[in-house]
Amino acid sequence: MENILRPLIVVGGSVLLTLVIGWATDLLLRRADERHGETPLWDLLRRGRIPYQLVLCAALLRGSYDKARLLGDHRAGIGHILTLVLIGSAAWLVIRIAAAVVETSYTRYAHSRARRDPARVRRVRTQVTLIMRVVAATVGVVAAAAMLLTFPAFRAAGASLLASAGILGIVAGVAAQSTLSNMFAGFQIAFGDMVRIGDTVVVDGQWGTVEEITLTYLTVRTWDERRVTMPVSYFTSKPFENWSRGTPEMTGVVFWHLDHSAPVEAMRDKLRDLLRECPAWDGRAYDLSVTDTTPNTMEVRALMTAKDADDVWTVRVAVRERMIDWLVREHPYALPRVNTANANLPGRPPGPRSSPDGTPNRRAVETPGADRR
Repeated sequence: MENILRPLIVVGGSVLLTLVIGWATDLLLRRADERHGETPLWDLLRRGRIPYQLVLCAALLRGSYDKARLLGDHRAGIGHILTLVLIGSAAWLVIRIAAAVVETSYTRYAHSRARRDPARVRRVRTQVTLIMRVVAATVGVVAAAAMLLTFPAFRAAGASLLASAGILGIVAGVAAQSTLSNMFAGFQIAFGDMVRIGDTVVVDGQWGTVEEITLTYLTVRTWDERRVTMPVSYFTSKPFENWSRGTPEMTGVVFWHLDHSAPVEAMRDKLRDLLRECPAWDGRAYDLSVTDTTPNTMEVRALMTAKDADDVWTVRVAVRERMIDWLVREHPYALPRVNTANANLPGRPPGPRSSPDGTPNRRAVETPGADRR
């Protein structure tokens, strides 16, 4: 009877004690979260309840398993497995706690500076993300090394591994040259403030928003919901446009190719009225000017400002569409025309020419239209 009750008491007691302590800890964290709703720390710490319970259970079983006298022939192997579980769950718990503390610090910082300095907030977010990846990788490597050192064969091979570390380092450096360059580029991006999560960029002709930055690659979400992934070393070796660098305000440009008789002054007044009706215009500035001419048309350019890249796109398309609609309704003569009349050659009187079958040709055809770039 004792051989049956002893293992049940040891193993069952360890599991039951783990569940009770885990439930009590989670209850305390929930009450702390209700009392201190201004900080997300307590709710974030609850995400670590699974590794926390694993640490408790593994530690209790590891310390009391010898008294259970269960599977005595495999006592060493079971103890070794419990040690590995304890190390792995402890590393998992450390990562969760570190993530909760860092995320809480960033949230407080973002709430205090979101309105005053959004660019700085995005920069800190990028740095925090990369730092957490480094911390997780470091803890994972240390935990894996600790697990390997629990095996006697690996401890015995430690001296030979250290002796050959120089040669292995050279080989690994040559083999992972590209990976290492991307990792250093990731640190350079994080702390050099070249590009941040949430920035609007134009990279290799692709316009989008930086969605994710890791130590080796960067993901840009384009305007049509595609994800473009590229190595971070691209941003340290090639030029790219960062529309969020500095202040987010931008100036949009719209071009029209119109007839020389287009009412420029009336268009300038109409542009002012259109912008006043457009919520995306920030009211800072606008302008309309003739920037170029050709024998058939003239180029009219409109400038308008907006608070960010999204709004400048909205105001551009709105002004382009509504101005063309106004010209079609009020000033159709201002739209470009293609002259298809026959040329009057020297020595030949002006007038309609006849085709070989005697049918007179039309003098001219006017084709309204506009360049909607």
